[in-house]
Amino acid sequence: MSAHAFVPETFAPSRRGFLITLTAAGAVFSLNAPPADAADAAFAPTIWYGIDRDGIVTVHVIRAEMGQHVGTAIARIVADELEADWSKVRIDHVDSDPKWGLMVTGGSWSVWQSYPLYSQAGAAGRMALIDAGAKMLGVAPSACVGRNGAVHAGKKAVTYGQIVAKGGLKASYSKEELDKLPLKPVAERRIIGKPGAARDIPEKTNGQGKYGLDARVPGMIYARPKLPPVRNGAKVAGIDDSAAKAVPGFIKAVALDDPSGTVPGWVVAYGETFVAADRAAEALKVTWTTDDTAKVSEADLQKRAADLIADPTQGALVVADPGVDAAFAAAKTRLERTYTTATAVHFQMEPVNALAFEKDGLFEIHTGNQWQSLVLPWLAKALGRDEKTIVMRTYLLGGGFGRRLNGDYAVGAALASKAVGGKPVKLVFTRADDVRFDSPRSPSVQVVKMAFGEGGRVTAMDHAAAAGWPTQVMAPFFMPKGQNGVAYDPFAISGADHWYEVGAQRVRAVSNDLANRTFRPGWLRSVGPGWTNWAVESFMDEAAHEVGADPLAFRLRLLTGAGRNAGSGPTAVGGAKRQAAVLKRVAEKAGWGQPLPKNTGLGLATTFGQERDMPTWVACAARVRVDPASGLAKVEKLTLVADCGTVVHPDGALAQMEGAALWGMSLALFEGTAFENGQVRDTNLDSYTPLRMGDTPDVEVEFIASDQPPVGLGEPATTVVGPAIGNAIFRAVGARVRDLPIRPEAVKAAIKA
Repeated sequence: MSAHAFVPETFAPSRRGFLITLTAAGAVFSLNAPPADAADAAFAPTIWYGIDRDGIVTVHVIRAEMGQHVGTAIARIVADELEADWSKVRIDHVDSDPKWGLMVTGGSWSVWQSYPLYSQAGAAGRMALIDAGAKMLGVAPSACVGRNGAVHAGKKAVTYGQIVAKGGLKASYSKEELDKLPLKPVAERRIIGKPGAARDIPEKTNGQGKYGLDARVPGMIYARPKLPPVRNGAKVAGIDDSAAKAVPGFIKAVALDDPSGTVPGWVVAYGETFVAADRAAEALKVTWTTDDTAKVSEADLQKRAADLIADPTQGALVVADPGVDAAFAAAKTRLERTYTTATAVHFQMEPVNALAFEKDGLFEIHTGNQWQSLVLPWLAKALGRDEKTIVMRTYLLGGGFGRRLNGDYAVGAALASKAVGGKPVKLVFTRADDVRFDSPRSPSVQVVKMAFGEGGRVTAMDHAAAAGWPTQVMAPFFMPKGQNGVAYDPFAISGADHWYEVGAQRVRAVSNDLANRTFRPGWLRSVGPGWTNWAVESFMDEAAHEVGADPLAFRLRLLTGAGRNAGSGPTAVGGAKRQAAVLKRVAEKAGWGQPLPKNTGLGLATTFGQERDMPTWVACAARVRVDPASGLAKVEKLTLVADCGTVVHPDGALAQMEGAALWGMSLALFEGTAFENGQVRDTNLDSYTPLRMGDTPDVEVEFIASDQPPVGLGEPATTVVGPAIGNAIFRAVGARVRDLPIRPEAVKAAIKA
């Protein structure tokens, strides 16, 4: 079962009108306008957008904006079906409210989930406006069309603004009718897929954009956390603030009492300014009691993962075909490899922060966040109050990448405010604070096996993967059950359930309990496929080498599109055949099979991005030059081809692909840290070294033209770059590396081996 089965589509009435209302008769799609004589009369056909008397369309977006221009993409979906005048479309990133249903921005879900909903909403509004406009024009609705913010009937026209100003708009659809609403033919799209700049670029470049760090209210004081030696299992035994009292502007220090268990052992230092709070936190002497995780190392975490994998009773069976063991027993040859990845952290540019205060019976949290629906219950439990009395105000995110799915910092800010009677408190983390208590991508161990029959035919594949599970720790309600009845984290195994035809297949997901206790595992851009596909696509190259096959031909032979890999609607139509198409195209573009200079290799990898019901077919060819003396791998060019269905916002789609590819390269060659004594070793950008501009290669991206529904683009390109680079290194110098990140010394050692 997909995790998407756990995504609720729940809505509640708005003040002006509502889209879907549950009644005894079923779901009703209602388009209700305010009274015609209202001074500010507006047409709000759904909770997702409204149109005012001037024809301005305001689209309400529940997704967080963190550089991906998600508001522009969603507004394009509405505007195209509504036939709005794009120059009059505005974007409103909304605050938390139960009426919006699930508020989460992650997993490359935003456009994929929003497309059917906002398309239907736009179409419904267009139909209602045409009906009303036809009456004003004195013609039949069938004689009218909606175009560029107006209803036209021959040479006569009335604008949407004029229709709204007249008032009296009413329409109602059942859910069944809503599902059957005629959406525009692809050929009639005027905004979707067309060139155009993102709407939020000006405010992000002229200083008008408001980020969490910009949040201020009168009477606000500052706080900085004093974090304990371990993420979990710490208790404050004593606070010595004698030195902090010498800091000008220091107010006091408090140990936070957190019934939710989100921020155990946290102490905050308050100051009249952030400088005062920062210096006071440094001066504080806090004594904690801790648990055994205070001594955990990266090696301990990896050993625990390997030991768990070695026990076949551990974990959930995500794929469990009959006959796997029999196929291995009867195999002519077998191949087994182990792949590992190191701890990786987010390092988003804006350190986490939140402003919290109580006003008029409402507790307000001003912050940038990716998952309000997850964090609000934590806040309610921590504050001991009804969730309805808490609101999270929305701000731009100075980078998210999954870090702000975990809103622990919002809980800390709320408790810091509660501890001083609800006074406004701005909790700000330093860079080192942020990284020490980041939600890292867990280190991982994966063991992959393949069985071969006569002529190198693949007869079975077994893949076991162990890591810390973010969903188990923070959102267990999102965990489906495997075929053996054991719940698993889909975001820590997606990608292993690939689209290759490998005979009998088994995929086992194993939770690293030591990792879950030592830190709070997080979702990091690309989530599970960022490391599961490192193993799958590296192994595919190794399997091809084992049977003496060309890596491209070997993969294409397995992408048959048969059985469960045939794909199905609404968003996986074509299945493995579409993956084969992007692979063929990238090989053609990159010049697969052509001669290359000495010590230079071209490596291939292909994945489906995220989940099987939301596949974004991606292939990458990495051209890499290796210096055998130093082991240094220089990426000269990345060529990527993607089939993401309909491309809603071409400029944004290209930026997403380019950014994701470079993120994947950064994780492959430059990033990575290690746990030492229960904490990550590297806490700043001097020793944690993401990709720098000087190492950035040429990047070429192509999208396969498609009229299929759009799927995700924020992360899929990340998943192919690492294995493509690893495979290129092997083709360049014959050195096979199986650990991420790929360090020069590892390449040198592999060359010698």
